[in-house]
Amino acid sequence: MRNLVAFPLLFAAVIFQSTIVSQVKLLAGYADLPLLILAAWALQKNVKTVWHWAALGCFLVSFVSGMPWAVYVIGYLTVVYMAKILQRRVWQAPLLAMFSVTFIGTLFLNLLSFITLQVLGSPLAFLDVMGLITLPQLLLNMLFSIPVYAFMRELARWVYPAEEYE
Repeated sequence: MRNLVAFPLLFAAVIFQSTIVSQVKLLAGYADLPLLILAAWALQKNVKTVWHWAALGCFLVSFVSGMPWAVYVIGYLTVVYMAKILQRRVWQAPLLAMFSVTFIGTLFLNLLSFITLQVLGSPLAFLDVMGLITLPQLLLNMLFSIPVYAFMRELARWVYPAEEYE
């Protein structure tokens, strides 16, 4: 029953991402809401359904995106894996872990997307992509990571009440 909360939340996040968040641009970059939600959910300590969420997020974003599905599968699963590692290591500073996962995950996903587009024959210059897309997207992801983390922390407390573990 607890796994079912992922469906409406991730569906809403992908719809919100493709309609509203993608229109809030800084230069040519915009925030990646599903990435932030998956990272914040993976950083919660009592959560057991992280990989289910990651698989659903990969499927939904791949469905609405023009990128090959493997980019989001590799990218989002790597972000969740990093978050799980940091959740075990940096347990006293969860917001620092959120910033770290957001920073590294955004860079990794954009680099993976750039490499994929280069292989598919897109004539993009690396410095243009870094300056116009990646750095603005990184700034917006870092800015949105604070409220997303707070929301996901409250959702995790609601879905996994603390009295069950004491």
